Amino acid sequence: MAEHFHLNTPLLESVSMSKRVGTTVYLKMENSQPSGSFKVRGIGHLCQQLARKSKGVVCASGGNAGMAAAYVAKKMGVSATIVVPSSSPRLVVQRLQDQGATVKTMGKVWDDANAEAVRLAETEGLTYVPPFDHPLLWQGHATMITEAADSLGPGVKPGAVLVSVGGGGLLCGVIQGLKDVGWMDVPVIAMETVGADCFNAAVKAGKIITLDDITSEAKCLGAKTVCKKAFGYSQSGELTIISELVTDQQALHAMETFLDEERVLVEMACGAALAAVYSGLIRRLQDEGRLPVHLRPLVGDCVWRQQHQHGATRQPQTQNNHLSFCMCTFACVCECVWMLSNKCVSV
Repeated sequence: MAEHFHLNTPLLESVSMSKRVGTTVYLKMENSQPSGSFKVRGIGHLCQQLARKSKGVVCASGGNAGMAAAYVAKKMGVSATIVVPSSSPRLVVQRLQDQGATVKTMGKVWDDANAEAVRLAETEGLTYVPPFDHPLLWQGHATMITEAADSLGPGVKPGAVLVSVGGGGLLCGVIQGLKDVGWMDVPVIAMETVGADCFNAAVKAGKIITLDDITSEAKCLGAKTVCKKAFGYSQSGELTIISELVTDQQALHAMETFLDEERVLVEMACGAALAAVYSGLIRRLQDEGRLPVHLRPLVGDCVWRQQHQHGATRQPQTQNNHLSFCMCTFACVCECVWMLSNKCVSV
């Protein structure tokens, strides 16, 4: 069996985004993963540790975690049952079935589907694969940051990391990666859409909040409750986490602009992170003094794939006085995670 199931993805410079923010922006192209998103990193690592002799795995997902679980299970030769909420597009269900998974629809939102996945794990003896809340997932996702550090080279550190947040798994993985490479002084910008904002709601309330419903169209961000570890990081003072919201319209506009400029189609969850650049949020944070005016590279992760990736981008270059950010989001067809630094790096 392979040592791991994920690929070491390219770290590419976005000329157009760099021009917008006045510093170099790099993209970690997680849309090139075999399952279409960064999720295969953590889920592959977890399944290798917990499911080697399993009779099968079960996972609740709106798309990307399910695709990763189905892909890994197929490679390991075990069965996969993916429970999806009714809001999942038919295309997602078809892609899961194409990977050989059994798909079951349950409830309106992810939390409903997850309750059924937990029940199936208990009653049918399946290995439960959580989509975002497990230390093994975070260890796997952390490899994005170690790869980005290797690509940037010794002595080059991002000025910020930009990620999308759903249940908090990617955020926890990025922070674990920052710990691993000694970048805990790098701020993380955590992006959500209004209506799928469980992390922002918890940060504002000072306690974990469960949303009444998911009203955003960014369904891959649609967890009603953020994981405890992600919330804990926001309260710990270990590092700076800046939690921000954009509207669905801003996320959609970011998707369209990214497609026009980079020839890469991403989904709404990724658009939430992209909107930090296209809506002028990064500039506003600089004007407010919450980010330095002169940032190191910005690194972001393209973590949510919509369909095709035809980016016309250049390789990272080491320059001073550049903004680097890392944006992590979910993609059905195209994924993006971004980092901000003295250079701009988008992953």
